[in-house]
Amino acid sequence: TFQTNILTELKNWELNLIQHHKLQMRQEKEKHATQVKQLQNELENLKELLHTYEISISRKDEVITNLTKALEKQKERVVLMRKFTLWRIQHVKAKQEEYAMRMADRHFQTALMKKVWAAWRSVTEERWKDKVARACQLRAEDVCIQLTNDYEAKIAELTATLEQTKAEILRLHSERDQYEDTMKKAFMRGVCALNLEAMTMFQSK
Repeated sequence: TFQTNILTELKNWELNLIQHHKLQMRQEKEKHATQVKQLQNELENLKELLHTYEISISRKDEVITNLTKALEKQKERVVLMRKFTLWRIQHVKAKQEEYAMRMADRHFQTALMKKVWAAWRSVTEERWKDKVARACQLRAEDVCIQLTNDYEAKIAELTATLEQTKAEILRLHSERDQYEDTMKKAFMRGVCALNLEAMTMFQSK
């Protein structure tokens, strides 16, 4: 009858609605599962990227540590070189002062010998004959000439030694300057290499 048809129609409509609802639920579940899977994939990618960044930072820290150690060693070497140069300069100055003292003492002894000789000659001129006085004078002059020649030879030798020492000091100063320049260049090269590595890594990512 008409009522039975209506009930049948309503039942069919209800079944269709339930099936449509189930279909939507299944589609929503599949969509949700797809989104969860995508999020999981993104999370894994982010974990890998984070791990890569951690490795990169660790390498950078290692490079910085190595550069810092190298710089400390260079500083220690420069300090040692500076101390050694100062010691050499003080040593040369001490030798110069010692040589000046010896020369002053020898000059004093020579002047004293001349005064003694003059006094002795004045006495002998009164007591001895002119021949003996002249012979003694010639002998004394030979001795003075010999002493003068010896002093001049010694002065020339010490002067040559002094010039060699000055040249060595200049060479040490030059080596120190070159060493400091080399250290600065090495440090700058290390910093440039670090920056280049950082740029390369960020660009690759």
